[in-house]
Amino acid sequence: MTRSIDLQGHRGARGRFPENTLFGFAGALAIGVDTLELDVAMTADGVVVVTHDATLNPDITRTSDGAWLAERGPAIGALRLAELSNYDVGRIRPGSAYAALYPGQVPHDGARIPTLTEVLQIDPAVRFNIELKTFPSGNRGSATDGAGLAEAVVAVADAAGVSDRITVQSFDWRGPRRLRHTRPEIRLAWLTRSAILHDARAWWDGPAPADHAGSVPRAVAAEGGPVWAPEHPDLTKESVAEAHGLGLLVVPWTVNRAEDMRRLLSWGVDGLISDLPDVARIVMDDAGLRLPPRRIVATAG
Repeated sequence: MTRSIDLQGHRGARGRFPENTLFGFAGALAIGVDTLELDVAMTADGVVVVTHDATLNPDITRTSDGAWLAERGPAIGALRLAELSNYDVGRIRPGSAYAALYPGQVPHDGARIPTLTEVLQIDPAVRFNIELKTFPSGNRGSATDGAGLAEAVVAVADAAGVSDRITVQSFDWRGPRRLRHTRPEIRLAWLTRSAILHDARAWWDGPAPADHAGSVPRAVAAEGGPVWAPEHPDLTKESVAEAHGLGLLVVPWTVNRAEDMRRLLSWGVDGLISDLPDVARIVMDDAGLRLPPRRIVATAG
Protein backbone atom coordinates (compact mmCIF):
# COMPACT_ATOMS: atom_id res chain seq x y z
CA MET A 1 0.00 0.00 0.00
CA THR A 2 1.29 3.47 -0.89
CA ARG A 3 2.04 5.49 2.20
CA SER A 4 -0.23 8.49 2.61
CA ILE A 5 1.13 11.88 3.69
CA ASP A 6 -1.11 14.83 4.58
CA LEU A 7 0.27 17.63 2.43
CA GLN A 8 -0.86 20.96 3.87
CA GLY A 9 -0.54 24.28 2.09
CA HIS A 10 0.61 26.79 4.72
CA ARG A 11 -1.60 29.90 4.66
CA GLY A 12 -2.69 28.52 1.29
CA ALA A 13 0.67 28.39 -0.48
CA ARG A 14 2.43 31.46 0.88
CA GLY A 15 5.55 30.99 -1.19
CA ARG A 16 3.52 31.21 -4.40
CA PHE A 17 0.41 33.31 -3.66
CA PRO A 18 -0.73 36.00 -1.21
CA GLU A 19 -1.22 34.36 2.17
CA ASN A 20 -4.63 33.54 3.63
CA THR A 21 -6.56 34.85 0.61
CA LEU A 22 -9.19 33.18 -1.55
CA PHE A 23 -6.83 33.59 -4.52
CA GLY A 24 -4.05 31.90 -2.56
CA PHE A 25 -6.22 29.01 -1.42
CA ALA A 26 -7.41 28.45 -4.98
CA GLY A 27 -3.77 28.46 -6.10
CA ALA A 28 -2.84 25.87 -3.48
CA LEU A 29 -5.69 23.63 -4.62
CA ALA A 30 -4.49 23.94 -8.22
CA ILE A 31 -1.01 22.84 -7.11
CA GLY A 32 -2.60 19.92 -5.26
CA VAL A 33 -2.83 19.69 -1.47
CA ASP A 34 -4.83 17.53 0.92
CA THR A 35 -5.39 20.29 3.46
CA LEU A 36 -5.49 24.08 3.50
CA GLU A 37 -3.75 25.39 6.60
CA LEU A 38 -5.00 28.81 7.70
CA ASP A 39 -5.16 31.22 10.63
CA VAL A 40 -8.20 32.84 12.19
CA ALA A 41 -9.04 35.80 14.39
CA MET A 42 -12.27 37.58 15.26
CA THR A 43 -13.37 41.08 14.30
CA ALA A 44 -14.91 43.60 16.67
CA ASP A 45 -18.36 42.63 15.42
CA GLY A 46 -17.82 38.93 16.04
CA VAL A 47 -16.96 37.66 12.55
CA VAL A 48 -14.30 34.94 12.25
CA VAL A 49 -11.82 36.03 9.56
CA VAL A 50 -8.78 34.37 8.02
CA THR A 51 -5.60 36.24 8.89
CA HIS A 52 -2.32 35.45 10.60
CA ASP A 53 -1.40 38.73 12.27
CA ALA A 54 -3.04 40.22 15.35
CA THR A 55 -2.70 43.65 13.73
CA LEU A 56 -2.64 44.72 10.10
CA ASN A 57 0.79 43.86 8.72
CA PRO A 58 2.42 46.77 6.79
CA ASP A 59 4.43 44.29 4.68
CA ILE A 60 1.26 43.02 3.00
CA THR A 61 -1.42 45.65 3.62
CA ARG A 62 -2.48 48.65 1.55
CA THR A 63 -5.36 51.04 1.92
CA SER A 64 -8.14 51.29 -0.67
CA ASP A 65 -6.15 53.96 -2.56
CA GLY A 66 -3.14 51.63 -2.87
CA ALA A 67 -0.95 53.27 -0.21
CA TRP A 68 1.14 50.96 1.96
CA LEU A 69 0.57 51.17 5.69
CA ALA A 70 3.39 53.17 7.23
CA GLU A 71 3.41 51.05 10.39
CA ARG A 72 1.51 48.28 12.09
CA GLY A 73 -2.18 48.93 11.61
CA PRO A 74 -5.11 48.53 13.99
CA ALA A 75 -5.74 45.25 15.77
CA ILE A 76 -8.02 42.86 13.89
CA GLY A 77 -10.15 42.66 16.99
CA ALA A 78 -10.66 46.43 16.99
CA LEU A 79 -12.05 46.56 13.44
CA ARG A 80 -15.50 45.65 12.18
CA LEU A 81 -15.68 43.43 9.11
CA ALA A 82 -16.77 46.34 6.90
CA GLU A 83 -13.71 48.32 8.00
CA LEU A 84 -11.38 45.36 7.48
CA SER A 85 -12.71 44.90 3.96
CA ASN A 86 -11.24 48.25 2.95
CA TYR A 87 -7.69 46.87 3.01
CA ASP A 88 -5.88 45.12 0.15
CA VAL A 89 -3.62 42.19 1.10
CA GLY A 90 -2.84 40.98 -2.42
CA ARG A 91 0.89 41.66 -2.69
CA ILE A 92 4.08 42.04 -0.67
CA ARG A 93 5.71 45.41 -0.05
CA PRO A 94 8.74 45.67 -2.38
CA GLY A 95 12.05 45.71 -0.55
CA SER A 96 10.68 44.22 2.66
CA ALA A 97 12.18 41.25 4.48
CA TYR A 98 9.02 39.33 3.63
CA ALA A 99 9.57 40.02 -0.08
CA ALA A 100 13.09 38.63 0.18
CA LEU A 101 11.73 35.41 1.67
CA TYR A 102 9.14 34.86 -1.06
CA PRO A 103 10.42 36.36 -4.32
CA GLY A 104 8.29 33.95 -6.34
CA GLN A 105 4.96 35.01 -4.86
CA VAL A 106 2.46 36.01 -7.57
CA PRO A 107 0.51 39.16 -6.51
CA HIS A 108 -3.24 39.52 -6.82
CA ASP A 109 -4.29 43.12 -6.38
CA GLY A 110 -7.67 43.55 -4.76
CA ALA A 111 -7.43 40.49 -2.51
CA ARG A 112 -9.14 41.05 0.84
CA ILE A 113 -8.99 39.32 4.20
CA PRO A 114 -11.73 36.69 3.77
CA THR A 115 -14.22 35.41 6.30
CA LEU A 116 -13.87 31.82 7.47
CA THR A 117 -17.29 31.13 5.98
CA GLU A 118 -16.02 32.15 2.53
CA VAL A 119 -12.94 29.95 2.79
CA LEU A 120 -14.83 26.87 4.01
CA GLN A 121 -17.00 27.05 0.89
CA ILE A 122 -14.07 26.99 -1.54
CA ASP A 123 -14.04 23.23 -2.25
CA PRO A 124 -16.32 20.32 -1.30
CA ALA A 125 -13.55 17.82 -0.60
CA VAL A 126 -10.47 19.56 0.81
CA ARG A 127 -9.72 19.49 4.54
CA PHE A 128 -8.97 22.62 6.60
CA ASN A 129 -6.41 22.97 9.39
CA ILE A 130 -7.51 26.04 11.33
CA GLU A 131 -5.07 27.74 13.68
CA LEU A 132 -6.56 29.85 16.45
CA LYS A 133 -4.49 33.04 16.71
CA THR A 134 -4.91 33.67 20.42
CA PHE A 135 -2.30 34.31 23.06
CA PRO A 136 -2.03 33.53 26.78
CA SER A 137 -1.38 37.09 27.92
CA GLY A 138 -3.60 39.96 26.81
CA ASN A 139 -4.46 38.24 23.51
CA ARG A 140 -2.63 41.06 21.63
CA GLY A 141 -5.76 42.79 20.40
CA SER A 142 -7.85 39.67 19.86
CA ALA A 143 -11.60 40.11 20.22
CA THR A 144 -11.89 36.81 22.12
CA ASP A 145 -9.86 34.22 24.04
CA GLY A 146 -8.81 30.77 22.88
CA ALA A 147 -11.87 28.94 24.14
CA GLY A 148 -14.24 31.53 22.71
CA LEU A 149 -12.56 31.55 19.31
CA ALA A 150 -12.57 27.75 19.21
CA GLU A 151 -16.30 27.68 19.78
CA ALA A 152 -16.86 30.39 17.17
CA VAL A 153 -14.82 28.46 14.58
CA VAL A 154 -16.79 25.28 15.14
CA ALA A 155 -20.06 27.20 14.88
CA VAL A 156 -18.97 28.50 11.46
CA ALA A 157 -17.89 25.00 10.40
CA ASP A 158 -21.23 23.56 11.56
CA ALA A 159 -23.14 26.16 9.56
CA ALA A 160 -21.04 25.37 6.48
CA GLY A 161 -21.50 21.62 6.95
CA VAL A 162 -17.76 20.90 7.11
CA SER A 163 -17.15 20.04 10.78
CA ASP A 164 -15.98 16.59 9.74
CA ARG A 165 -13.30 18.16 7.51
CA ILE A 166 -11.62 20.51 9.98
CA THR A 167 -8.73 20.26 12.39
CA VAL A 168 -8.38 22.95 15.05
CA GLN A 169 -4.89 23.75 16.31
CA SER A 170 -3.18 26.37 18.44
CA PHE A 171 -0.09 27.19 20.48
CA ASP A 172 -2.57 28.47 23.06
CA TRP A 173 -3.94 25.15 24.23
CA ARG A 174 -7.06 26.63 25.82
CA GLY A 175 -8.93 26.47 22.52
CA PRO A 176 -8.27 22.83 21.58
CA ARG A 177 -8.76 21.81 25.21
CA ARG A 178 -12.21 23.39 25.26
CA LEU A 179 -13.20 21.48 22.15
CA ARG A 180 -11.86 18.23 23.57
CA HIS A 181 -14.53 18.54 26.26
CA THR A 182 -17.39 20.13 24.33
CA ARG A 183 -16.93 18.67 20.82
CA PRO A 184 -14.82 15.52 21.15
CA GLU A 185 -15.49 14.56 17.53
CA ILE A 186 -13.51 17.58 16.25
CA ARG A 187 -9.98 16.67 15.21
CA LEU A 188 -7.34 18.53 17.23
CA ALA A 189 -3.67 19.37 16.75
CA TRP A 190 -1.34 20.78 19.41
CA LEU A 191 1.21 23.29 18.10
CA THR A 192 4.61 23.46 19.79
CA ARG A 193 7.94 25.17 19.32
CA SER A 194 11.04 25.14 21.48
CA ALA A 195 11.18 28.95 21.66
CA ILE A 196 8.11 29.11 23.91
CA LEU A 197 8.66 26.00 26.04
CA HIS A 198 10.19 28.12 28.81
CA ASP A 199 6.74 29.68 29.11
CA ALA A 200 4.78 26.50 28.48
CA ARG A 201 2.68 26.79 31.64
CA ALA A 202 1.22 30.02 30.28
CA TRP A 203 0.74 28.82 26.69
CA TRP A 204 -0.57 25.41 27.77
CA ASP A 205 -2.60 26.82 30.69
CA GLY A 206 -0.99 24.69 33.38
CA PRO A 207 1.10 21.75 32.18
CA ALA A 208 4.73 21.86 31.05
CA PRO A 209 7.24 19.36 29.63
CA ALA A 210 8.72 18.97 33.12
CA ASP A 211 5.47 17.29 34.17
CA HIS A 212 6.15 14.61 31.54
CA ALA A 213 9.84 13.91 32.11
CA GLY A 214 10.73 16.69 29.65
CA SER A 215 8.83 15.06 26.80
CA VAL A 216 6.71 17.28 24.56
CA PRO A 217 5.09 14.29 22.80
CA ARG A 218 4.01 12.91 26.18
CA ALA A 219 2.48 16.29 27.05
CA VAL A 220 0.52 16.25 23.78
CA ALA A 221 -0.59 12.66 24.32
CA ALA A 222 -1.83 13.61 27.79
CA GLU A 223 -4.12 16.16 26.12
CA GLY A 224 -5.64 13.43 24.00
CA GLY A 225 -3.87 14.09 20.68
CA PRO A 226 -4.29 12.96 17.98
CA VAL A 227 -1.88 15.33 16.15
CA TRP A 228 1.40 16.81 17.33
CA ALA A 229 2.38 19.79 15.18
CA PRO A 230 5.95 20.81 16.11
CA GLU A 231 8.20 23.35 14.45
CA HIS A 232 10.22 21.12 12.19
CA PRO A 233 13.77 21.95 13.45
CA ASP A 234 12.68 20.72 16.90
CA LEU A 235 12.13 17.18 15.62
CA THR A 236 14.53 14.27 15.84
CA LYS A 237 14.13 10.75 14.53
CA GLU A 238 13.76 9.65 18.14
CA SER A 239 11.02 12.16 18.98
CA VAL A 240 9.03 11.09 15.91
CA ALA A 241 9.32 7.47 17.01
CA GLU A 242 8.33 8.42 20.57
CA ALA A 243 5.25 10.26 19.32
CA HIS A 244 4.23 7.33 17.15
CA GLY A 245 4.68 5.01 20.12
CA LEU A 246 2.20 7.20 22.00
CA GLY A 247 -0.32 6.92 19.17
CA LEU A 248 0.24 10.45 17.85
CA LEU A 249 0.44 11.66 14.27
CA VAL A 250 3.34 14.04 13.61
CA VAL A 251 2.73 16.93 11.21
CA PRO A 252 5.60 19.47 11.35
CA TRP A 253 5.59 23.09 10.19
CA THR A 254 6.75 25.06 8.14
CA VAL A 255 8.90 22.83 5.91
CA ASN A 256 10.11 24.59 2.76
CA ARG A 257 13.49 23.07 1.85
CA ALA A 258 13.55 19.86 -0.14
CA GLU A 259 16.37 18.41 1.97
CA ASP A 260 14.34 18.94 5.15
CA MET A 261 11.29 17.35 3.54
CA ARG A 262 13.30 14.29 2.52
CA ARG A 263 14.80 13.88 5.99
CA LEU A 264 11.46 14.23 7.78
CA LEU A 265 9.75 11.82 5.42
CA SER A 266 12.52 9.30 6.04
CA TRP A 267 11.79 9.60 9.76
CA GLY A 268 8.16 8.71 9.13
CA VAL A 269 6.28 11.98 9.69
CA ASP A 270 2.61 11.83 8.81
CA GLY A 271 2.32 15.17 7.04
CA LEU A 272 4.11 18.30 5.92
CA ILE A 273 2.92 21.90 6.34
CA SER A 274 4.67 23.95 3.67
CA ASP A 275 4.66 27.36 2.00
CA LEU A 276 5.84 25.52 -1.12
CA PRO A 277 3.58 22.51 -1.68
CA ASP A 278 4.81 22.31 -5.27
CA VAL A 279 8.30 21.52 -3.97
CA ALA A 280 6.84 19.03 -1.49
CA ARG A 281 5.01 17.25 -4.30
CA ILE A 282 8.27 16.71 -6.19
CA VAL A 283 9.91 15.26 -3.08
CA MET A 284 6.90 13.08 -2.34
CA ASP A 285 6.76 11.81 -5.92
CA ASP A 286 10.45 10.93 -5.81
CA ALA A 287 9.74 8.97 -2.62
CA GLY A 288 6.90 7.06 -4.25
CA LEU A 289 4.24 8.67 -2.06
CA ARG A 290 0.63 9.33 -3.04
CA LEU A 291 0.06 12.82 -4.41
CA PRO A 292 -3.10 14.82 -3.65
CA PRO A 293 -5.33 15.57 -6.65
CA ARG A 294 -5.16 18.99 -8.26
CA ARG A 295 -8.40 20.95 -8.01
CA ILE A 296 -9.52 23.94 -10.05
CA VAL A 297 -11.98 26.19 -8.24
CA ALA A 298 -13.55 29.50 -9.14
CA THR A 299 -13.05 32.34 -6.68
CA ALA A 300 -13.76 36.05 -6.74
CA GLY A 301 -11.16 37.12 -4.20
